[in-house]
Amino acid sequence: MTTTVKIGPHVVGAGERPFVVAEMSGNHNGDLDRALAIVDAVAASGAHALKLQTYRPDTITIDVDTPAFRISGGHELWGGQNLYRLYERAHTPYEWHAPIFARARERGLTVFSSPFDATAVELLEELDAPAYKIASSELVDLPLIRLVAGTGKPLVISTGMATVAEIDAAVRTAREGGAGGIVLLACTASYPAPPADSNLRRIPVLADAFGVPVGLSDHTPGIGVPVASVALGACFIEKHVTLDRADGGVDSDFSLNPDELAALVVESGRAYAALGGTAIGPTPAEREGLRFRRSLYVVADVRAGDPVTADNVRSIRPAGGLPPVEIEKVLGRTFAVDVPRGTPLSWDLV
Repeated sequence: MTTTVKIGPHVVGAGERPFVVAEMSGNHNGDLDRALAIVDAVAASGAHALKLQTYRPDTITIDVDTPAFRISGGHELWGGQNLYRLYERAHTPYEWHAPIFARARERGLTVFSSPFDATAVELLEELDAPAYKIASSELVDLPLIRLVAGTGKPLVISTGMATVAEIDAAVRTAREGGAGGIVLLACTASYPAPPADSNLRRIPVLADAFGVPVGLSDHTPGIGVPVASVALGACFIEKHVTLDRADGGVDSDFSLNPDELAALVVESGRAYAALGGTAIGPTPAEREGLRFRRSLYVVADVRAGDPVTADNVRSIRPAGGLPPVEIEKVLGRTFAVDVPRGTPLSWDLV
């Protein structure tokens, strides 16, 4: 079992704050300057890493316009589109990778990518990518996983659409191929994804089954689902990001704006901190509050020999007197000394 994986300077896994990764994908809209502006926005958000997708249209599909190569007409975002034309719009040109990697590193971001063939791996190795992501549709491409694992870098594997047997085959291939650690991502490979399909309860199941850190690749609107995933043990959160959804783009509808990404960083960190431990009892922050628990106090001036009654002894805040449970034992007794109002009741007074 590997409970943590190192990605660049970051330790990812159990006992670590969630690692937040911003996926650029095709949100650059074919403009390198926009891509670099996205890098700057990601860095300003406080996210830990930027991720790209490294392919050309002809390394991920072929230029054929038959029904098999078209997205079904009912798809919410890309209905009827030809795969090759979609990837022409969405891909990040190979020659952009060096300036994007350089800008990300200048801004203090860890930067890595999803390769889709050997040419992508070669390019990313030249750029010294610290890790690789295997996309959900490529989980079944075991030769690709074996090739990427051979770099010795950590592999982050998305599990959208996959069966347990398919995930097992991918993990075995990555391990046998020499991967320098594995992170699995629960993922719903629909775009956008309905929150009800997220099935976050599978996160600890995957962690137990495969003995690796598990996170979430999320395509739902907003940040509610990824923040909730932290409570189930997600240690890696990936979300698509854009400069402004209103600008449009192939992935804009399920991408976060920079302010939302910043909120995800903050709220996922708060969710992780809130998990705490399993001890039941006062926390350090609550210790001051113990002073204001109820206890028995003398609430009227009394003289020695006066009886203890409900009119002169009550259970009130703060603490300091006898516990409230002792009220029946003290009622009807007499005061041994004069006692001023506001004195905590103790056994030596009655």
